Amino acid sequence: MVLPMSRATRLVPELPLLRRGRRPQVADAGNEEELAVPAHFRCPISLELMKDPVTAPTGITYDRESVEGWLARGRGTCPVTGGPVRLTDLVPNHATRRMIQDWCVANQAERVPTPKVPVAEADAAEVLAAVSAAARRGNAAACGLLAARARAIGKESDRNRRCLAAAGAARQLSSAFQSLAGEPVEGTSAAVLGALGKILAALTVFFPLDDEARRCIASPASLKTLVSVLSHGDLAARASAAIVLRELASSADRHTVDIISRTPGLCSALVGLVRNPAFQKLLLLLQVGCGGVTKDRASELLKLLNGFRGSVECIETVDFKGLKRPF
Repeated sequence: MVLPMSRATRLVPELPLLRRGRRPQVADAGNEEELAVPAHFRCPISLELMKDPVTAPTGITYDRESVEGWLARGRGTCPVTGGPVRLTDLVPNHATRRMIQDWCVANQAERVPTPKVPVAEADAAEVLAAVSAAARRGNAAACGLLAARARAIGKESDRNRRCLAAAGAARQLSSAFQSLAGEPVEGTSAAVLGALGKILAALTVFFPLDDEARRCIASPASLKTLVSVLSHGDLAARASAAIVLRELASSADRHTVDIISRTPGLCSALVGLVRNPAFQKLLLLLQVGCGGVTKDRASELLKLLNGFRGSVECIETVDFKGLKRPF
């Protein structure tokens, strides 16, 4: 008996670039070579090489990030066929992913890694419940580690971030910070400040803050602890604290902004951060050039502290005349 060929198998003859040993095509007049990606390996939405192909009930395969973003914007139909599609209908297309990986190896391109399994709603709720439980016990170290885990999961993909956000990540992280802030933090150990910094860093992934999260962060105990983190934490913790403050101030009402501005030591802590030699290195980092998350975090911090630009000596670009990059 002859078994019917699968759809993925039938596609192989239509993809001549899958043959091993095929030389990459030249993209321009220069020496740079660019691979011509087979059409069946491109996402119909982004037109980019699919990294995590998933198939909709309509039979069309998309890259997970692109189609989930499409559905998250309120579109409940297949972009190609117009048929109804729900997020839960998407099925991983392992056959296409393996074909893409084989094609990358054959053409000496960067191999597409096997995607991680998206976080389930139950797992998201579990890790956030563990954060809250550790905070209630007053275990700052455990709370910081769990918050860092939530942050890592949320940054893996937009789907994970949305799943954690829907499970109340911002509220639970803010509540955990407030619970730990109820304890005296002046002169606290670097380990505790580091844990608080991890909670704040995780919180930045799940902006914007809802009303409950803002109330937790704007409480007197939380603001006092934020001042301690700004004054005594490491640079990463200080940057996270400053970004959280900026988010809080930008989305709060006049009364809350007044409370923030009257918090003892807050302004001096921000000025101290600006005058810190590490902040000068932050300016240097942006001037020389950086990208991705580093640039975003550095830019957010500089925006927050823009009002203090007159009290800090910025580095002159002429001092970098030996660098290859022009300014």
